[in-house]
Amino acid sequence: MKKLKINSNSILLLITVILFVVMYIAGCIVYADKGFTHLQTFLNILINNAGLICIAAGMTCVMLTGGIDISVGSVVAMDCMFLAVGIEEWGMKSPVLMLLVLVIGIVFGVVQGYCIAYLDIQPFIVTMAGMFFARGMTAVICTDQVSIVSDELFVKMSSTKLHIPFNIGAYENKKGILQVPYVRVTVIVALLVVLLIYLMLKYTKFGRSIYAVGGNSQSATLMGLDVRMTKMKTYVLASFLASIGGICYCLNTMCGTTTQASGLEMDAISSAVIGGTLLTGGVGNVGGSLVGVLINGTISTLVKSHGKLVSSWANIVTAILLCFFIVLQAVLANLKERKKA
Repeated sequence: MKKLKINSNSILLLITVILFVVMYIAGCIVYADKGFTHLQTFLNILINNAGLICIAAGMTCVMLTGGIDISVGSVVAMDCMFLAVGIEEWGMKSPVLMLLVLVIGIVFGVVQGYCIAYLDIQPFIVTMAGMFFARGMTAVICTDQVSIVSDELFVKMSSTKLHIPFNIGAYENKKGILQVPYVRVTVIVALLVVLLIYLMLKYTKFGRSIYAVGGNSQSATLMGLDVRMTKMKTYVLASFLASIGGICYCLNTMCGTTTQASGLEMDAISSAVIGGTLLTGGVGNVGGSLVGVLINGTISTLVKSHGKLVSSWANIVTAILLCFFIVLQAVLANLKERKKA
């Protein structure tokens, strides 16, 4: 049974990786004249989706328990507005504000986690209430768009380019100027989050407990695991990562608005599902979710490279892929049941 579970996970991850490679190679062939073959194009996908990567990592953990969290997009919007208004109108320093954002994320997770784990309220209902609350608080903080320009540290963190060593992937533009590929600070943060969550899920007791709870909560209870505490910790972790993602998102946009990050929670869910995380829990990994984010980012880049397609085509393609992976999950689940029988 354990071997079959690992195989199902591996099959889903393998299909996701192959899909990304094929999609990206196709883009390099079709849009080579538009710079798709440049390393910077791939790095731009990471830069633009750094916040989403952090959020998807937390969403993966929640979905592994068999739960869901649709509040993360609104939490990101609230974080961005809090940072923007805090810096520009309240005159606070960005390190203090970023620390407060992380604390808010933890508190948000504790409240939602307690309602879900100890009050046995459906995760969708609890996190929907959290979504409305966070989006409402965003407007309470400020209803206008606030741009961040006055905090030197925050602006420097946003604008700093970390160039790839040894000029790997460097090229000359049409003006003959050497362009050295780079990433932003947010990409380093996002990749560290993925690495730490991967290690946590694979090598720690808490990580193994997440898989056990998602696989079968009754069996997990019989094994002596505290299912309620595991669920609560998972939601706290997800909200904490959403706040980290909110900081990264704000560093990319350098502003706060009431409509910011709309639909970001759906992007995180779709990335996790495309990355091989089962909606029923127990199967998945954060590496697959990272590839899922890259697939969504590649789709958007392909649509922009075409030039004549409206941005909504990216959503249409993502929806098709999402349906494909949900059907694939159902097929694998049926095969698993047949072999058990």
